Amino acid sequence: MHISGSCHCGAVTYEAELDPEKVGICHCTDCQVTSASDYRTIAMVSADTFRLTGAVPKTYIKKADSGNKRILAFCETCGSSIYSAATDDPPELYNLRAGTIHQRRDLPPRYEIWCNSALPWVGPVTGTKRYGLQFV
Repeated sequence: MHISGSCHCGAVTYEAELDPEKVGICHCTDCQVTSASDYRTIAMVSADTFRLTGAVPKTYIKKADSGNKRILAFCETCGSSIYSAATDDPPELYNLRAGTIHQRRDLPPRYEIWCNSALPWVGPVTGTKRYGLQFV
């Protein structure tokens, strides 16, 4: 499925090809903090289909709960999170922030990961497969 997206102010824009089965929810504590919410909805896209079409986002590198270093990209004007990726050059995958995808209404999550970190009042989302940590 062809998708497009943007930050809140519209400066950072992108396009990609997305398999709807690759949309999910991450309950890791980093996603809870960086999204300022109970969890983050992500959409994994292959790097060879992802293309920035607007401003280049600002990035910083942080150490994930898993111990891996991750690039976090966001709009330096409005602060919207755009994606995370491994520090590989180039990364193989981008974890797009599903809230920035224009077609997000048509992309229900299919899985939940890092459920061991899920907040106790957040129940399973209908129609998802749940994984304690990462994919099995």
